[in-house]
Amino acid sequence: MKNTSFMKSALSGSIPLSSRLKIVLLVLAFAIIAGTLFYTHDLVRELSLKEKEVADLYAKSFEYIANGKAGEGDYNFLFTEIINAIDFPIVMTDRNNEPTIPYKACYKNIILDSTVSKAEQRLILKKHVIEMDRIHPPITIAYQDTIVLSYLHYGESNLIIQLRRLPYIELGVIALFILIGYISFSYVKRSEQSNIWVGMARETAHQLGKPISSMLGWVELLKEQSRGDTKATNTLLDMENDLFRLQKIADRFSKIGSKPDLHKENLRDIINKVIEYFQRRIPHTGKKVHLLVESPKIVHAPVNRELFEWVIENLTKNALDAIENGEGTILYSVSTHRDFVLIDISDTGKGVDNKHRKDVFRPGFSTKKRGWGLGLSLAKRIIESHHGGKLFLRESNPGYKTTFRIKLNR
Repeated sequence: MKNTSFMKSALSGSIPLSSRLKIVLLVLAFAIIAGTLFYTHDLVRELSLKEKEVADLYAKSFEYIANGKAGEGDYNFLFTEIINAIDFPIVMTDRNNEPTIPYKACYKNIILDSTVSKAEQRLILKKHVIEMDRIHPPITIAYQDTIVLSYLHYGESNLIIQLRRLPYIELGVIALFILIGYISFSYVKRSEQSNIWVGMARETAHQLGKPISSMLGWVELLKEQSRGDTKATNTLLDMENDLFRLQKIADRFSKIGSKPDLHKENLRDIINKVIEYFQRRIPHTGKKVHLLVESPKIVHAPVNRELFEWVIENLTKNALDAIENGEGTILYSVSTHRDFVLIDISDTGKGVDNKHRKDVFRPGFSTKKRGWGLGLSLAKRIIESHHGGKLFLRESNPGYKTTFRIKLNR
């Protein structure tokens, strides 16, 4: 019992340490992102203050000149040291916020098309002024601190614009890195799980193969010795059928992981064979379940007969387990389309809760008290990995209808 509990816990996929590790990594990622944003924002703020100081100095210089306090050397200092050092866009306007004439003297670090008219240049500069004022309030240039002479409008340098974009670029790179890492990790994890599953399945088939062959030989020997004894012969025939059934299961497990041979098969024949198998066993469960087929007589699709039969058996068993009140119906509906075939397996059982819809195909998930929760996972793997089709839960209305759909290429 302890081993069983351990195995079921392992298959359920609930690993607290892994969950905690994911949370720690997520928190660390958010901390890095927050730190990057804060640092970049602080850097941009400091550079903006520096540019504001330069713009203020530029405006004060013009104000100083306008008030007649500057000499020739001061003019040279203004135009050689201050103006040449400016690397952000500026526009000078008059007291009515109109670009001053000549226009070429009122702006810097703005590219204007020299082929357009002066009026068009004026409109372009006014648009720049509006955009700049959204970023920084204009600086007033006044005569003796009372009469407004003009306004200085300034924007942001290319360096600040690039720094503002940097966090979003970094976030994009981090998000891409996380996505690639997640996909790679998931792929490696799935590959490892697949290899473990394949190895376990083949080892099981190998271990079952020899004793089953030996037991079949013993049954043949007993049949020879019990000729004339009808009761013993019938018992041995039942044993032989059960052994053939075990041999078929072992053969199915041996095919897991290898590329199966697909052949055109009549799907209705396969479904009827599964129905025949279950109809002999349903009475022993104490249930009264009707198995019905809605299908054209001939529906061909490329499948591996053994593995596809296994899928139908798993889905049928799942439907039988879902019918808990002792009476119900399982309907197999097959329809053909231009490029694919649809097989719907519906039951009138308890259905699937909405909160569990995403988990029904997860290995180890089961709402039953007994069971490993591998049937649906195995069926999905066979259909999607071995047949290139799809298996999904189409609908679930508890007590009315639950439908699993198989989609196969024709």
